[in-house]
Amino acid sequence: MSGTAPRRRGRPARTAAGEGPGARERILEAARTEFAERGYEKTTVRGIARAAGVDAALVHHYFGTKDAVFAAAIEVSFEPALVVPQILGQGKEGIGERLARFFIGVWENPATRAPVLAIIRSALTHEAAAKVLRGFVLRRLLEQVAAELDVPDPQFRAELAASHMVGIAILRYLIQVEPLASADPEEIVAMVAPTLQRYLTEG
Repeated sequence: MSGTAPRRRGRPARTAAGEGPGARERILEAARTEFAERGYEKTTVRGIARAAGVDAALVHHYFGTKDAVFAAAIEVSFEPALVVPQILGQGKEGIGERLARFFIGVWENPATRAPVLAIIRSALTHEAAAKVLRGFVLRRLLEQVAAELDVPDPQFRAELAASHMVGIAILRYLIQVEPLASADPEEIVAMVAPTLQRYLTEG
């Protein structure tokens, strides 16, 4: 007998795990980097744990599965709890511009671009990643916006809005199609905003 106190199943000892203040945040930051560099399929919970300096069991304790870590990594980039009130806060007028500006801001910010584009790239080739992205972007973000506006067919409208913004990300940042790839972000916002406005507000 070692004399050590028992611990909950699936939760590593504090000293072995590297658990402490900021452990969850370190795991999320490591996950964003791993997904950005390796893609969804090649990223493992063990690899995320190693990059974060914790035991893999601690990753499972906080998030459960790789899909859950993936979803949490998306949330860190998009911060829906902050975004939705900002988009809706000024009413229907200008909502298309605010939504377009938010997405373009995510793509243009180097701190969020790499992990988000990795998420999109992974979703194009891996069904589990696509499922997480669909669930998060539609249910957690765009559908909330559409539902709050009280318009018919909010899910369909959310999908149309998502198709525009994700399509721009793929063509501009992944495939780098010109002239879209080098267009001024403000020009993109100006062109896209009226279409998003129509999707999300017209009855």
